[in-house]
Amino acid sequence: MADTAVSKDAAIEDDLQYGASKAELDDKSETSLPRGEHSLTTKELYQELFNPLNENKKQPTAGPGGRKQGPRGQMKLSPHEQRRHVIERFVTRWRKEVGHDFYPALRIILPDKDRDRGVYGLKENAIGKLLVKLIKIDKNSEDGYNLLHWKLPGQTTASRLAGDFAGRCFEVISKRPMRIEPGDMTIAEVNVQLDRLAASAGEQENLRVFEVFYNRMNAEEIMWIIRIILKQMKVGATERTILDLWHPDGEALFSVSSSLKRVCWELHDPSTRLEQEEAGIALMQCFQPQLAQFQLSTSFQKMTELLRPTEDDPEYWIEEKLDGERMQMHMVADADHPGGTRFCFWSRKAKDYTYLYGNGFQDDQSSLTRHLGHAFTSGVRNLILDGEMIEWDMDVDKIVAFGTLKTAALSECSNNSTSDNAGHRPIFRVFDILYLNDKQLTQYTLRDRFKALERAVKPVHRRLEIHPHTVATGPDAIQPLLRDVVANASEGLVLKNPRSMYRLNSRNDDWIKVKPEYMDEFGESLDCVVIGGYYGSGRRGGNLSSFLCGLRVTQNHIRAGANPEKCFSFFKVGGGFKADDYALIRHKTEGKWIPWDRKNPPSEYIELGGGEAKQYERPDVWIRPSNSFVVSVKAASVGASDQFARGFTLRFPRLRRLRPDRPWDSALSLEEFQELRKKVDEEFHEKAMTLENRRRKSTKRVKRDLVIAGEDAAPAEFAGERGQIFKGLEFCILSESLKPFKKTKTELETLIKENGGLISQRAAPGTNMILVAGKRVVKVASLMKSGDADLISPRWIQDCLDSSDRTFALPFEPRHLFHASEALKMAAEENTDQFGDSYARDVSTDELRDILADMPIHEDIGAFGRRQFLEDLEKRGKGLNDLHGMILERSVVHLKAVEDSDLPNLKKLVNWIRFSGGRVAEGMEDADVTHIVLIAEDPMQAGEAADTIRKALSKRSQIPRLVRGQWVEDCWKEKTLVDEEPYAIL
Repeated sequence: MADTAVSKDAAIEDDLQYGASKAELDDKSETSLPRGEHSLTTKELYQELFNPLNENKKQPTAGPGGRKQGPRGQMKLSPHEQRRHVIERFVTRWRKEVGHDFYPALRIILPDKDRDRGVYGLKENAIGKLLVKLIKIDKNSEDGYNLLHWKLPGQTTASRLAGDFAGRCFEVISKRPMRIEPGDMTIAEVNVQLDRLAASAGEQENLRVFEVFYNRMNAEEIMWIIRIILKQMKVGATERTILDLWHPDGEALFSVSSSLKRVCWELHDPSTRLEQEEAGIALMQCFQPQLAQFQLSTSFQKMTELLRPTEDDPEYWIEEKLDGERMQMHMVADADHPGGTRFCFWSRKAKDYTYLYGNGFQDDQSSLTRHLGHAFTSGVRNLILDGEMIEWDMDVDKIVAFGTLKTAALSECSNNSTSDNAGHRPIFRVFDILYLNDKQLTQYTLRDRFKALERAVKPVHRRLEIHPHTVATGPDAIQPLLRDVVANASEGLVLKNPRSMYRLNSRNDDWIKVKPEYMDEFGESLDCVVIGGYYGSGRRGGNLSSFLCGLRVTQNHIRAGANPEKCFSFFKVGGGFKADDYALIRHKTEGKWIPWDRKNPPSEYIELGGGEAKQYERPDVWIRPSNSFVVSVKAASVGASDQFARGFTLRFPRLRRLRPDRPWDSALSLEEFQELRKKVDEEFHEKAMTLENRRRKSTKRVKRDLVIAGEDAAPAEFAGERGQIFKGLEFCILSESLKPFKKTKTELETLIKENGGLISQRAAPGTNMILVAGKRVVKVASLMKSGDADLISPRWIQDCLDSSDRTFALPFEPRHLFHASEALKMAAEENTDQFGDSYARDVSTDELRDILADMPIHEDIGAFGRRQFLEDLEKRGKGLNDLHGMILERSVVHLKAVEDSDLPNLKKLVNWIRFSGGRVAEGMEDADVTHIVLIAEDPMQAGEAADTIRKALSKRSQIPRLVRGQWVEDCWKEKTLVDEEPYAIL
């Protein structure tokens, strides 16, 4: 019976290899589907599908009627209908000649939708370097330079292919091809090589795969292979069209499963349609989520009209758009799973993140699920939640930008601390529920789904939370909320229709995202001069597509000797440009752009972030400001960024219009911008204070606000000096205090004034001024980067005020240093003992407890003797064979591979020997060698090699045992030193 099962499994594997569909496997006796004994070639794929679709893209779109009349009066098919015919012909041929398993072809046609193959980890620059090595061309030659600088216009024919990396590769390979005619490589063989590439361990394996393609394909085929690897097909046909032509329900099944394999294997017969329940979302099955529409050109009034179709129910919802990663969480009761509940997490692109966020309540390595033991109400057996995974900084209780989310999650995985108020962690913010207790909820309204969400989920603070929304009825509610989220460095808002159903894999007007392009914080616009340019890719290839803008130097800089033309990098802008804008820019600046030389940057004219050493946001080309032009841009707000020269940049800049009428020196200067920014901040805080005053309704509320004063609280009043502890000392407070006590910048300044200190608003590092910082704001980060500033923690101020002797300020200790030079660190360490106990002040009970807990325990156990330890172990009746890591403790093994093909097995055996306590000898001449292990698949070759070795060792008094590699493997598997006799080579 067991043999029958094995043979059946083997038959199934065979069918999968040759293209049998899943339905064929269910009942082979009742199907007549062809097995598909061969596969089409890549030549047929690109000649019959890719090239015709690519040519179709170049046609003008049809007019309102869809079709055009031909020269003889016949109706000409529209480009869309032509695309459908091309795809349909290819699909029909595949069914006829290959079979009903379209999966091998589909994962190449839609590489960006294939979730079963791992990532390649290769971008344009990496592939360019591989091709340079493979073709053996000089990287500094014209072709080598064009490959490695593919965005830049080339010197000859490559100019027209700038920005098209695959096209550049075609130009280079076609000059030195291994094949002129198309190769005979099949789609099945291509998939095998792509699997090898996805599983590659490094550059050598990548080179071997590309060598196969280079030897068996012509230049055009390789061009398409590169587009497949980069997942940048751009043939003008969407996955919706292709899946629909494979099967009428193909797109619907992909929306609920994100699996091309399921679409091909379950929908092999176009005449068999999906049942209603099969077209819905299912537990533990990734679906394609609904997305929000972006209505940039639509006013708030029109947006709300789209969201409020009836006067009877004028309500719509406003949510904050979170800067995180879209995530779906599936939870199901599973008695066989530890803890009784199983979880799965998938991103919007169907990447499985369960390993990161956890598979159950008892997953100790999870960053989330181990904290959700009480997150669901009793009676909830299973559910699917849709939301955003964000990163939260518990120290300041604020959201963190998306870039380090996975780092925070990995850190939380390894953190076994029970502390709930420190570090960064992932939080799942849920805004929808789509499945509950075996029932699909997508057909219910958003309002009803949210009610179900509130009943099913019990929020866990800063772990799993229900994302709040604001109920509104008119357009006036949007602008104030947009200001709030911009002030908190958020992405924007999402407006939702509470009467809408959930539509899978759809972007529609039921959800509308509002980004801060609508904001008008800086009035009409900002006029800035362009100082650099970046080449684009794709349809913008070979042309400048985005630009670096700068702020002119101030009069103070000029008086100090700066070039009047010098500019500080400020922001990059690439959105909002039209074809006419690019044409005008080319006309005005032709011949004036200069390639950026990293070794010799134009520091006289342009200063970048990070200085000459790092050159952040370095442009491809630069232009003298006096030869340049002015752009008028709209921005949401100003944000901190060390990527630009002065430590700040514009958030969400967008071109309003070019200003050819304005000379370059009328553009915004650094001084003018700082004045404008100050004015905007004052107006913003004035509005905020006015709004806050309206909200305060009682004296009791006002008093409470003063007690828990934060960053925006009213400034504390100076009540006169109360002490002289800081007399003669000058301070500059650079930020608020967060830990161990919370004080605003103003409150810290008041404490210092009350105790005799002087306050300066201008930092002077390198002097006797005490610079105080408790938070890494832009000014603090800049001083830390300069390396010549000692920054003191606000903790020192608190310790001085808590001291029993308040006649003098305390000397600095290591706990008082926020950032310091090595000299100050060494001086501070002399003010405490070796355990951190202060010489100058009384420590608190909690601090003393921490000092005692950190004290090391000193034990004089003497030197450790490995051999003595092993002998003692054997005297106590414990042999070396009882310890897995010491099986081969007394063995010295020399490994010899007969053929190069045996080397992978050699590496594996080396690890087993070392992990078992043995030593690997480099050569047979080592007198301590006890075993020689021969690695050879051919027994005859092994025997010949053994005879040679015996002759070489015949004169030795102690001849090592000559055994096969299987002996080492069996020792490891059996966890003991097995007898060598059965493994001896005769």
